[in-house]
Amino acid sequence: MLGCLLWAILGIGACQVQASRWGEEQQLLAQAWAYVDRAYVDPGFNGQNWWQVRQRFLSRPLKDRQETYRAIEEMLATLGDPYTRFLDREHYLSLQTSTAGELSGVGLQIAIDGQGAVRVIAPMEGTPAERAGIQPQDEILAVDQVPVAGLSLDEVAERMRGPSGTTVSLRLRRQERIWEVELVRQSILINPVRTGFFKLPQGEVAYIRLSQFNGNAAAQVRQAIQAAEARGVRGYILDLRNNPGGLLQAAIEIARFWIPKGDIVRVTDRYGIQDGIPATGEVLTAAPLVVLVNQGSASASEVLAGALQDSGRAQLVGTRTFGKGLIQSLLELADGSGLAVTTAKYLTPNGHDIHRQGIQPDVEVAAGPVPLTAESLGGPEDGQLQRALEVLGATLSVAQGIPAAANT
Repeated sequence: MLGCLLWAILGIGACQVQASRWGEEQQLLAQAWAYVDRAYVDPGFNGQNWWQVRQRFLSRPLKDRQETYRAIEEMLATLGDPYTRFLDREHYLSLQTSTAGELSGVGLQIAIDGQGAVRVIAPMEGTPAERAGIQPQDEILAVDQVPVAGLSLDEVAERMRGPSGTTVSLRLRRQERIWEVELVRQSILINPVRTGFFKLPQGEVAYIRLSQFNGNAAAQVRQAIQAAEARGVRGYILDLRNNPGGLLQAAIEIARFWIPKGDIVRVTDRYGIQDGIPATGEVLTAAPLVVLVNQGSASASEVLAGALQDSGRAQLVGTRTFGKGLIQSLLELADGSGLAVTTAKYLTPNGHDIHRQGIQPDVEVAAGPVPLTAESLGGPEDGQLQRALEVLGATLSVAQGIPAAANT
C-alpha cells in the first residue's frame, strides 16, 4: 500500500504499472480482493491482515481460470464467514434468478451454523424437500454419499442441483436420528403468497401466507391486502413460518403496508454507523394484525417480524426465529462470475441484534408433533394458527368493547 502511495506522490500510477504486469488471472483475483476490501462489514476482516492476504494469494502462479477460482475461494475462506463466498457464472446467475421468483432443484434453503454444520433454514412450499418431511434445523451430513464437512455453502448447493427429473440422495440428522432420503429434482416456480379467510365471532379475518421474499412478494401481498379490505375484513394473520427470507427491499416494502411511522429496520455498516430505513405513511390497512413465526423464519422474515413487533403494530405468535441478521450484496466480476459479500447487519427498530439471536415471539406456541406441509398450514390441525386466531379475536374484542369472556 505504501509503495502505491509513494508512486502516486511522484505522479506515477504504480498500482496501474503493477496491474499491467499481471495476467488476466491475477487481475481477476485482485478485483475480488478489492470488492471485499471496500465493502466487507468488518473493517478488521475478522482479525486478518487483508493486505497481506492479497499479497500472499497474488504471489501464486495462477495457470488457468479454475485455479484462480480456487484461490479466490481460499482467500474468502480466511474471513471465516460462510455467507461471503465466490459464485461461478452459473451460480451467480442462478442466485439472481432465484430471487426473481423461479429456480430448479429440491427446494431447500440452507446455511452453515457457528459450528460449521450445514443446516436447513426451511424447505420451500410444494417442493420435493417439503414433501419428504425435511424440517428447519435438520442437519445435512452428506449429498449422494459425499460428506459435506469442509465444503462451502455453494459446493453443498451445487451437489443438490441438477436437471429436472434426476435424483439426489441426502443423509440427514435430526437430534439423535440419522436417515437417508432420495429426492427427485424439479423446476420450481415460486408464487410466494397464498390467502384465505376465517370467520370469528368478531367478524371475518384474512390469512396471508408469505413463503419467500422474492421479486413478486411485495406486489402480491399488496393485492392480497387490497382484496381483503374490499371484503371488509376486521383483522389479519400474516404467516411467515418457514419463510427463509430473500430480498430485503421486499420486506421493507411489505412492512410499509402496515406501519405508519418510525423506522422499519436499522442497518449498521462496517464503521458502526446506523442508518434507519423509515416507514412512508402509506399504509394499506389499520386493522389488527398477528404474525406467525418459527425457527424457519429467517433474514428478511426477521426484519419484517421485528419491525411489526417493535412498532407495536402486531403481536408475534409461534417460536423463536432463525437468527440471520447479515446483509449480503451481489458483486459481479469481470468474467461474469461474482461474489456474495456480507456488507452490513441489520437491527430491529429498537436496536435488537437479530444475528444468532433471532426474535422471541410475544406468545410462545410450540409446533405440533406432525410437520406441517403447504397443504396443512392454515388447517384445523395447525395449533399455532389456532392460537393466533385466539389472540387476534381477543384484540378485536378489546377494540370493539366486547368483554373478554365473550371470546371463550
